[in-house]
Amino acid sequence: MSLRVLQLCAVDFTVMHFLRPLIRFLEQKGFEVTTVCSEGSYFSQLQKEGLRLHPIPIARSMNLFSHIRSLYILHRYLRKNHYDIIHVHTPIASLLGRIAARLAGVPIRIYTAHGFYFHDDMPNLKRKFHVALERFGARWGDFIFTQSEEDRETAIREKISPPERIRTIGNGIDVRHFDPAQITEGTSARYRAEFGIPDGAPIIGIIGRIVREKGYFEFVEAAARILRQLPETHFLCIGETLKSDHDATGAELHQRIADLKLDGRIHFAGLRSDIRELLSIMNIYTLPSYREGMPRSILEAMAMERPVVATNIRGSREEIVEGRTGHLVPPRDADALAKAVISLLRDPSKAVEMGRSGRLRVLEFFTEEKVLERQYDIYQELIAEKIKGYRP
Repeated sequence: MSLRVLQLCAVDFTVMHFLRPLIRFLEQKGFEVTTVCSEGSYFSQLQKEGLRLHPIPIARSMNLFSHIRSLYILHRYLRKNHYDIIHVHTPIASLLGRIAARLAGVPIRIYTAHGFYFHDDMPNLKRKFHVALERFGARWGDFIFTQSEEDRETAIREKISPPERIRTIGNGIDVRHFDPAQITEGTSARYRAEFGIPDGAPIIGIIGRIVREKGYFEFVEAAARILRQLPETHFLCIGETLKSDHDATGAELHQRIADLKLDGRIHFAGLRSDIRELLSIMNIYTLPSYREGMPRSILEAMAMERPVVATNIRGSREEIVEGRTGHLVPPRDADALAKAVISLLRDPSKAVEMGRSGRLRVLEFFTEEKVLERQYDIYQELIAEKIKGYRP
């Protein structure tokens, strides 16, 4: 008998970019896996790949009436389809999903915290509110996965979960794909030509949704500072603002670029599937986020032997070893970001050494296979505990 698993998240972007390896892995282990999310631009492509998808709208906003409607639809769907396990992702979907699943009698309810929404720089009352939401959500679930050890320790300290019901799974990537040896001759020239970047000009990159909390404004301000000292440098931004982000950062950011006279030096690539190749043309990868869970883009950059400059926040500081695989700088500090990048551009041998150390660190701690196996082990423990008489 195959156990039925439901993966739940808010938007199909999450399925496309983060959940596919887990879904395929569970299917290989004999589970029947269905995924529920809002229908977006990736939905039909995912269906063509063979994923079982069911659309239920889940808003990424504070619209209470929309959430009540989603909760009602989820509950009806779960009552009808009799899943054995629900595994929830993303903040709002994880809260609604656990409530609906418990009310519907789903035996096993797992939540992956891809990075708690609350963080140390958040205003105290707002932080307490979001901590309280996490505590409330945890009451409706059975187990929590965190990607960073710091999140696990925080969850225990904030009484979101007892120690025995939460475990760090880390984050991992396909190191066979993200491997500099896979880059073919002529890749650099082809991609530089696409963006109009001269041969030999240093390229500084960033990957992420174009929202303020990803640090794009600091990236742009740092670019202006870097160009004063190293005027041949170019900057590459990979990502865009999703409709569900409800964020006006894009327009404001382009205006700031115009004010700083950076047009022609900052290039926007949009959402891309060729991340490996784009990373290969970068000299340095940056991620000046305000908050993260366990950022995959840093691991991808490290696997491609690129030194990383990122903010000293949870998740990022578990991946980067300061001075060995890159540098950590304070959040919201464009000057510190610029200085760290300049120091690496002026010491290319050090940058190369950091890049090589970064790949070795990913191979040791952050492979996709290890993360998937950790989740599978917990699945098996919970199945033995919750589903009587089941034999895999």
